[in-house]
Amino acid sequence: MQKENNKISDETKASPSGRFGGAAVLKAVSLNKFFYEPEEFHVLKNVSFEVKKGEFVSIVGKSGCGKSTLLYLLSTMDTDYTGEVFVNDVLLTGKTQNELAKFRNEHIGFVFQFHFLLPEFSALKNVMIPIQKLGKYSTSECEDRAYEKLKWLDMQNFATKLSSKLSGGQQQRVAIARALVNDPTIIMGDEPTGNLDSTNTKIVFEILKDISKNKGQTIIAVTHDLEFAENTDRIIEMKDGEIIRQ
Repeated sequence: MQKENNKISDETKASPSGRFGGAAVLKAVSLNKFFYEPEEFHVLKNVSFEVKKGEFVSIVGKSGCGKSTLLYLLSTMDTDYTGEVFVNDVLLTGKTQNELAKFRNEHIGFVFQFHFLLPEFSALKNVMIPIQKLGKYSTSECEDRAYEKLKWLDMQNFATKLSSKLSGGQQQRVAIARALVNDPTIIMGDEPTGNLDSTNTKIVFEILKDISKNKGQTIIAVTHDLEFAENTDRIIEMKDGEIIRQ
């Protein structure tokens, strides 16, 4: 494992954009973010980097370094910043909230530490929510696409089960299926394994790694888990609001 980790580190050192060529699917340019309460605080300081298609990137650093704040800027859920964010060469900075909401639903999937499933809905109906918001497909088509994603994650046998009756690891797999259902450009994870035991952490990591490697899915994950990070394609390390290593 150590030898493999060293290999990953060597490869990323050799090329700032990792092992992947082509245009960036995400580009952050000179991002700056301030908090003003209880006093002015410079949270992010001229943060710039790119992520290529199919990369599995982890963002690490001590609590308070700005990594979760950065993820919220990249995801367009926080628009109070200076600098620019591009996804698929589309400039997202300056768009209206309605435009951003539509873009997020189509292009960005989210996996959080807590799954945020609706407990009164089945696994299938939870996964269907983002695709129904698109308004492009009939109910039966939405069901088919949601079921397909559950099948990817070996959760098809639990499709009709209430999410509240699933284990923590199963709930997180449903949350990943929900993030994937619209075939987004990027999946963003905020501590996606932070609420799981070691066994389910490994399972969820292997799922993410597989969909990155074999399905070309771009993943950006904020994590405190250094073992998780060391096995991704590239690590972006932050300190005091700045990138100090990638």
